[in-house]
Amino acid sequence: MGGCVTHDIHIIGGGLAGSEAAWQLAQAGYKVRLSEMRGSGEMTPAHQSDRLAELVCSNSFRSDDADSNAVGLLHQEMRALGSLILTQGDIHKVPAGSALAVDRDGFADGVTAALEAHPNVTIVRERVDSLPAEGRTIIATGPLTAPMLAESIGRATGKDSLAFFDAIAPIVHRESIDMETAWFQSRWNKGSGKDYINCPMSKEQYLEFHAALMAGEKTEFREWENVPYFEGCMPIEVMAERGVDTLRYGPMKGVGLDDPRTGRWPYAVVQLRQDNASGTLWNMVGFQTKLKYAEQVRLFRTIPGLENAEFARLGGLHRNTFLRSPELLDGTLRLKSAPNIRFAGQITGCEGYVESAAIGMLAGRFAAAEIAGVDLPAPPRETALGALLSHITGEAEIETYQPMNVNFGLFPPIEGRTKKADRKRMYTDRARAALKDWLAA
Repeated sequence: MGGCVTHDIHIIGGGLAGSEAAWQLAQAGYKVRLSEMRGSGEMTPAHQSDRLAELVCSNSFRSDDADSNAVGLLHQEMRALGSLILTQGDIHKVPAGSALAVDRDGFADGVTAALEAHPNVTIVRERVDSLPAEGRTIIATGPLTAPMLAESIGRATGKDSLAFFDAIAPIVHRESIDMETAWFQSRWNKGSGKDYINCPMSKEQYLEFHAALMAGEKTEFREWENVPYFEGCMPIEVMAERGVDTLRYGPMKGVGLDDPRTGRWPYAVVQLRQDNASGTLWNMVGFQTKLKYAEQVRLFRTIPGLENAEFARLGGLHRNTFLRSPELLDGTLRLKSAPNIRFAGQITGCEGYVESAAIGMLAGRFAAAEIAGVDLPAPPRETALGALLSHITGEAEIETYQPMNVNFGLFPPIEGRTKKADRKRMYTDRARAALKDWLAA
């Protein structure tokens, strides 16, 4: 389909987020122009077809357990709000235990057919090279945003506001850190004097860690990623290859840190820095890595104080395009400097198929409410939708902002002392009650 049509809103990008946003607006009765460059003679390096919502990597939407898993809870909330992505995911489900995995071809065909058949959606196969100066627009172009559009976004948001790769350090749930071993202190007691959690290593522990890091199994860049190594985002294993003491004089230096158990500086130290305003998540400073996930868990749990670490996110380095959203977007995903434009999906800094679709869903609903002249409050932070939105639009630390999956570390903490085994169910029970109240209101 093509040609000039009258529309209420223009959506650029036909991935999971753009498709979900289009569906939500169309179902609300608004005319949508959905621009997708695949099918116009253009193709990204990662896609294989021109179908909407094509899954380029895994076919899994991860856990479907809504009682004890944050992504499963997000599935449940999206179903309650009429998600096209979850509807088609359920229709094209394949066996995967407690996970929701899909027949990728059937899923993409289903999403494409649903949007092509909707009377309020016009799909236009075209490449858009610049941000529209006027008219309501949702940008949902994902991690492979076309270079000219990315340049336009960069000009509109500032040259330092748009990243073109992820240099991701692992993030640890604060409650899983052993503070009998670790301690709070800033190097030389600068700042508040307690801005970091420090995990000390003896010489023997450090040498064993270095050897294991060198031997660990790494992932390779995919051909299309072409990710550069910059000094500021050097994978920790690449630094380790430069010499046995490189890490000890770099991100793992113990200088200026007094181990309260010995009164001395440790031979080496792993530092963690607070990653969200609630203090529930802490990132491992300088630990971006291409180690495979299982290797990361095994190796990082050898670090004193992290023996029982639970990871909200593991490390990585790969091609991506995302905004510094906590600084640039308002609470309804509008660009503060150009409120006619909303962003949705991975370009906002969420990670994962379901999270991308969820932010697309919210962008679509916020836009629909705006067209109708209605004030739509954000979903409560106690819900998976609200926790993810809040992280993207302000809860995350701006300077260290990196893509994130939904996890319970983004939710407001459960008050009072609770058994660890009960806590996840308490999060999901509280979320369901909050969503019910929000929907009723």
